[in-house]
Amino acid sequence: MGDAFIRHIELLGYEKRFFPSQHYVYMFLVKWNDLSEKVVYRRFTEIYEFHKALKEMFPIESGDINIENRIIPHLPAPKWFDGQRSTENRQGTLAEYCYALVNLPHKISRCLHVVNFFKVRHDDMNPVTDSQTKKPEVFLLPKDSKKNPTDITGPIVLQTYRVIADYEKSSTSEMSLKAGDMVDVVEKSENGWWFCQLKNKRGWVPAAYLEPMDGPDESEEQEPNYAGEAYLVWKSYTAVEEDELTLKEGDTIEVIHKLLDGWWVIRKDETTGYYPSMYLQKAGEVNTSVKSEQRNRSAPPRRSTIRNAKSIHKQGRKQISQETYRRNSRKYIQNRRNMLGNSQNKANVIIEKNEPEDNKPKAQPAVPPRPSKDLILNHCTESTRRKIL
Repeated sequence: MGDAFIRHIELLGYEKRFFPSQHYVYMFLVKWNDLSEKVVYRRFTEIYEFHKALKEMFPIESGDINIENRIIPHLPAPKWFDGQRSTENRQGTLAEYCYALVNLPHKISRCLHVVNFFKVRHDDMNPVTDSQTKKPEVFLLPKDSKKNPTDITGPIVLQTYRVIADYEKSSTSEMSLKAGDMVDVVEKSENGWWFCQLKNKRGWVPAAYLEPMDGPDESEEQEPNYAGEAYLVWKSYTAVEEDELTLKEGDTIEVIHKLLDGWWVIRKDETTGYYPSMYLQKAGEVNTSVKSEQRNRSAPPRRSTIRNAKSIHKQGRKQISQETYRRNSRKYIQNRRNMLGNSQNKANVIIEKNEPEDNKPKAQPAVPPRPSKDLILNHCTESTRRKIL
C-alpha cells in the first residue's frame, strides 16, 4: 500500500479537562486509507497554528497572492480567553473546516503536514491526568445537530457498562478488556461494535461483552417483528454456528429481530437464523461509504459464543430460542397466505356478481294450472262461456 492519507475527518464533540488546569480539547474521528479509524484530541490553538502553517506552505491556494484563487477554508483566530461557550459555538465552523480540508486537491489534503497533524499521538491514547481530580466531562455533538451545535446545553452523561469476560483486541482501533472492568460507552453502533473509554484508554468493543449495571435485559432491545423488514445482503457470510444462516451477496431477506450485539434474526423464505447486521442493507437504501468500509471488517462475536462469562445479575438475559423464532415465523407466513387467499376469493365472488346478464341462463316461466269449468262460468265473458258449453 502507498503512503497513508486521510479519507474523512468527523468532529465528535469536545472534552472539558481539569488537569494540569481546566482546558478544552476537540475530539476527531479520523478515517484512514487502510480503513482504520482513530480518535484524536486537539486544542483549538494547535488547530489554528496548523492552519497558519498550511497557508504558508500553499500561498496561492490560501489567497495570499490573489484572493480569487483561495480554496483553503477560513478559520477564525482563537479568542484571548477560550471558555466553554466559545468552544461549543465553534464546533459548526470546525466541522465544516475539516470537511473542506479533506476534499482539497491531493497535494494539500495528503501532504505530510496534514497527515502528521492528525496522526495518533501518545497522549491521544494516554492523556495526562491526575487521579486526584475529577475525570473529563464529555460533550458529544449529536448527529442531527451538527449544523446547529448551540443546541448542546450540557455534558452527555455516558452510560457505564460492566465487562462480563476477558476480551483481547484484534486490531489497533479496538480495546482489550478484563472481566469486571467498568467502561463508559461513548457511541453505540447497531453493527455490534461500541466505542468505549476505560480510564485513559479508548477504542471499539464488542457489545456482546458488556452488560448494563441495573439488569441483564437491555431496554433498547425490541420485540421480534414477525412481519419482517425487507433487507438486502451486500456481503456474503458462511454460517459457523448451527443457528446461523449462510447467504450470498444480493440475496433478499426479512429482518424479524434486531439485537444489540450486531447479530440479527432474519428470515429467508421459511428459514430463520442469525446473520451479522453489518452485512445487511435496507431495501431501497443507497449503499453508503461507511458500509462499504465495513466489507473488510469482521463481524463482532456473539453473546452465545463467549466462554467463562460472569454476570453480576442472578437472572440471565432473556433469550428466544431459534425454534420459537421459526414457529412464530411460520405462523405469520401462513396467516399472511390465508389472508391473501381470502382476498382473492372475495374478488372472485365480486366478479361473478358483475357478470353480464346475457351469459346467465334464463329461468323458464311457470305454467299456471287450467281453470275449472265453474270458475270460467262465474268469471269469464259471454264469448268464453259459450266455448265450453
